[in-house]
Amino acid sequence: MSLSVILCALWVLAATAVAFLPMRRQYGPGVVLLGVAPVLIGALWVQHGWIVGLLALAACVSMFRRPLLYLWQRGRR
Repeated sequence: MSLSVILCALWVLAATAVAFLPMRRQYGPGVVLLGVAPVLIGALWVQHGWIVGLLALAACVSMFRRPLLYLWQRGRR
């Protein structure tokens, strides 16, 4: 397995652990995970091709749909 796949698997485990936290404690780690996600998706894209990159992007958008929707709406104002 490549380093990017291993790091993405660890990212998924960290996101799962953060999901078990109470909502008020999810914000800090969630922001960090959301910030690291584009770097990991980019690494997957470069090492494994655009199809894997798009699948990873779709999975990330699916997981963070509410925060991303909030940021999108706030950015449009």
